[in-house]
Amino acid sequence: MKPFMLLSTLALCSCAVGPDFHLPVVPDIQTYTHETQAATTVAADGMAGASQAFVAAQHATPMWWTQFHCDALNRLVDQALQHSPTLTQARAKLVEARENYIAQAGATAFPSIDATLSGVRQQIDLAALGISSVPNPGPFTLYNASVSVSYALDIFGGNRRMLEALMAQVDYQSFELEAARLTLAGNVVSTAVRRASLQQQIALTQRIVEAQARQLEITEARFAVGGVSQLDVHSQQTLLAQTRASLPALATQLAQADHQLAILLGVAPSQIDFEDLSLDSLYLPQTLPLILPSTLARERPDIRASEALLHQASANIGVATANLYPQFVISAGAGSDRVRIADIVSGLNIWNAGLTLTQPIFHGGELRAKKRSAQAAYDAALADYQQTVLQALQQVADALKALENDAQALQARNEATQQAQASLNIAHAQYLAGGVSQFSLLDAQRQAWQSALDRTRAQADRFADTAALFQSLGGGLPSATATAP
Repeated sequence: MKPFMLLSTLALCSCAVGPDFHLPVVPDIQTYTHETQAATTVAADGMAGASQAFVAAQHATPMWWTQFHCDALNRLVDQALQHSPTLTQARAKLVEARENYIAQAGATAFPSIDATLSGVRQQIDLAALGISSVPNPGPFTLYNASVSVSYALDIFGGNRRMLEALMAQVDYQSFELEAARLTLAGNVVSTAVRRASLQQQIALTQRIVEAQARQLEITEARFAVGGVSQLDVHSQQTLLAQTRASLPALATQLAQADHQLAILLGVAPSQIDFEDLSLDSLYLPQTLPLILPSTLARERPDIRASEALLHQASANIGVATANLYPQFVISAGAGSDRVRIADIVSGLNIWNAGLTLTQPIFHGGELRAKKRSAQAAYDAALADYQQTVLQALQQVADALKALENDAQALQARNEATQQAQASLNIAHAQYLAGGVSQFSLLDAQRQAWQSALDRTRAQADRFADTAALFQSLGGGLPSATATAP
């Protein structure tokens, strides 16, 4: 028993070969953009014109879509989070990873115990055994009942590294689920904003078409009496046709937004059933919490998922390293061999106990090549992690710059709209006084609606880029909710 006691002591005192995983270094920077980030954006009058302030925060904003203060938008996101097949798939993968870990943990942490019951009909030729003086017995049946136990001693930590890799896979799938939730919420918000913008653009474009159609009627009437040339008629017809041509494209985009939103909500495009959401129903968040880049690397789920894959790759190096060392397996068994099945429970008449040591000697370079392969996989995972962090920093920087420029664009569009409305008011007063023609009044109306159309796009951009900033910072469901499969 001394060898078994020695091996048991080694198993308890041994350490796992291969590298111990350490968290990768996070970005040691304080800002996201090259230029100094402004504390606030410029302001403009009207909807979505409020100034936005960037304030330091310890953590990303959970359930950030509620910051738009729109019940209809919240219901859309909630429905998507409950019914999206994408999340169902991610949850199933998380359960699969957990069960794989549990299965491997049970297989390595405890001995394997198997029971066997067999019956064999056989004939023995004694002459073949060198016994010729004794007549051969007749055919007989040999019954066997036995229990065998085996346990692989984890002297060099190969099993522990394998479990470490499987647990890292569980972490990866957990973060992938969280990332899928975050992406889904971001897609719902951006699609809903685009849909609301397209509806408003179509309505304003139809008003422009009506004004241009009336202008064409006036131009044709003037041409009939010789007041204008045919060139003027063709020019007005061209403007009207160009504006009308933009409507089918807008309608196509609106239909595509409807279809995309339906898929995000987990229903077929033919089953679209959600309430309309207008830009006017959205509130522009005026305070935007901004976390440090180092915090981003520790909280954003896609970065954490990449970190988990790096951990798995590190553990796999340990598995490949342990395979170069001896493998120890202890085993034992006991059973009963009888020629009558009724006697099989009368007592044990066979037993065994053994120790198997397997030391790889020559495998054609296979094991060392697998270790080098595991090291290369770790290097690739590290590069992927670094790339994921850089892309995350880029997305935040892009969103910050977009919000800064969106505010300036909306300010300019709002000023243009105010000027166009002032021109329309003057033209309307002059028309009532007989100072300008109806054609000039319609032209002023067309310019006012065109300015409103441009402002609508600027408003939608500001809402969409605000959502993009929240999403890029990694805010999702509260941690207690997000970790539940």
